[in-house]
Formats: sequence, C-alpha cells, structure tokens
Amino acid sequence: MPGEGFNPIETVRKFLEESECSSQIRETTATIFTVADASAAVGAPEKEILKSILLRVNHGKSFALALMSGVNRVDTKKIKRLLGASHVSFADGETCTEWSGFRPGGVPPVGYPEQPPTLLDEDLFLYNTVWAAAGTDHAFFPVAPEELLRITGGSKADIKKD
Repeated sequence: MPGEGFNPIETVRKFLEESECSSQIRETTATIFTVADASAAVGAPEKEILKSILLRVNHGKSFALALMSGVNRVDTKKIKRLLGASHVSFADGETCTEWSGFRPGGVPPVGYPEQPPTLLDEDLFLYNTVWAAAGTDHAFFPVAPEELLRITGGSKADIKKD
C-alpha cells in the first residue's frame, strides 16, 4: 500500500502530467461510485464511463487492470487466456485499497507505482472520449481511448462477456 500522506487525486494528476497527457481532473460533489452515478455526474452515456477493475492474477501473486466500457462486464476467462494465467478473479475492495491505495468507486486507470498489465475493452474505441475515475469517487477526467492506451501501456482486447 502507498505510504502515509498518499493523496489519490494528486497521484493521478502527477501521473497525467508526467505522461504529457492533457486531460484535466475535475471534481464534483456528486458521487461517481457507480456507472449510473458517474453518468449523471459527468453528463455522458453509461457506455462512455470507464470502469477500472483491479484483478487478482494467480491467486494474488500479481494484479492486472481491466478497463471496461460502463455497460460491459468483464470475462475473466478471456483475461486468463490473454495473460497466460492459471487463475484470474476480481480483487475485493479491501485488497484493492491495500494494494493500490485507491478505493472502489475511485479506482483510476493510472497512477500506480508500477502500472499493472492493462487490458482495454475494445468497445472503448467506439467513443471519442471516455470518463475515468481520478482516485476518488468524486474526481474524474475525460480521455480519448487512444490516449488511454498510450498512457497505460496497455493492450486493446476482447475482454467483455458475450
């Protein structure tokens, strides 16, 4: 877990700046804990809300991120094959917070000490802009999917449940 004094929003802001990403973090009094909340808060359709989902790989020996369109669900079997893993499961809220410092509802696609392997849902590339959490359930930033691919060092993949 990140050390004392960890500021989730500043951590994401710093990452964006260092990555030369022009996206600006916005904060709201409304919560963006769920896709529906985020859609209402940012004024974008649910399909354009980015879900950043932390996954436990091989029973927690490592972690990966699935970046999903808000209306899609993760297919862990597809991710398991793509990562060549023996086991992939969703990290629970406590594990997510302990490992990353970010709480569910505010898990960003970036800002980790070391970016975990990151898989981007192909459907994200149907939109000009997606809206990502920026470290808390009250902060977000707009980003083009191609830019998200660049700054995460991730891969575009078929990872949604059919």
